[in-house]
Amino acid sequence: MTPTNANNFPKLHNAAWPGVVGKGPDTPEPLIDLQTMIDLTAAAEVEGVKFDGIDLFLCAPHVDIDSTDDDLARLADQLRAKKLVAGSLVAPVWPPAGGGSAMGDAAQRAQFVTQVRKACRIGQTLKKLGVRPDGVIRIDSAGGVADWAKDPAGNTKLIIDTFSKACDVAQEYGERLAAEGEICWGGMHSWRTMLQVLEGVGRPQVLGFQADMAHTLLYMLGYNAPEDRMVPASFDWKDQATFHVAYTKLAAALRPWTIDFHVAQNDATVKGQGTHDKTGRHCLPRDPNGKLDITWAAGQWLRDATGKPTRAIRHLCWDGCMFPNDVMHKPATWNSILAAMIDVRRAHGWQE
Repeated sequence: MTPTNANNFPKLHNAAWPGVVGKGPDTPEPLIDLQTMIDLTAAAEVEGVKFDGIDLFLCAPHVDIDSTDDDLARLADQLRAKKLVAGSLVAPVWPPAGGGSAMGDAAQRAQFVTQVRKACRIGQTLKKLGVRPDGVIRIDSAGGVADWAKDPAGNTKLIIDTFSKACDVAQEYGERLAAEGEICWGGMHSWRTMLQVLEGVGRPQVLGFQADMAHTLLYMLGYNAPEDRMVPASFDWKDQATFHVAYTKLAAALRPWTIDFHVAQNDATVKGQGTHDKTGRHCLPRDPNGKLDITWAAGQWLRDATGKPTRAIRHLCWDGCMFPNDVMHKPATWNSILAAMIDVRRAHGWQE
């Protein structure tokens, strides 16, 4: 084997949802259909290495949450035709997609759990079809920070209760849930509030954390929770020693819970578009304004305190959420992303 592909784990996945999140009617850009996202993913290649799979968005027009078995069989054929597998699945738990806030009224919270059940059923079916060897069901609180802040303690309690009920469902299907740490979701908008929810549910074998390197960098900066920032307000990015201490502390706090991982770059700014609130801006790997040494930062999540690979993450995903469409249609975009992910796997992966 060459040094490029000596490690074959974690597997390397792209994400499908950048084709739809923040796009469509009343936005600057049209949707990108699932087949196009699959084709772009399958076409990328760096020194003979290709993407192994794609993580999916369970919401029309990509994968309808109410897909029939026949629909899912056709999806499996789509993936096989491009030599890809499915991985983690995003459950459409938000009210506009048929879900409900995890801190809403009883009906809303019940609808949240219903969407998780439907997502678990799709996940189980794709496993039976032989096209989903691993992955989680991704969730969030489906509510904003301003709403959460009206009653922090009460709303956190409701989120914990809703997530606990969702865990009951996931356990029935043999699935695991990953709560995506993102500054736009109430009760999950800082590393400290995220830990409160995870620990409040207290079921690490069923509910874990999804760490996205673009979003967690904003955790460190305390963007929506200044009281939880890990570097001074006057922090200078040239002070890499201070940054490394803070970032290492951040990863150490959440790594024990991390079961799903997004490799990403961020320039310490936010972006919102369409119905998606402002969150960590995803940048290309070599963006001149990017703040992360991707390979080093990924290692803080993929290795334990002793420096040993945790092997807790079976596949890496790249989330290009809200990338402009002209960027997404360029083959060079996906080759540069794939190269960055190969670097991470070479540094922190293993062989099986």
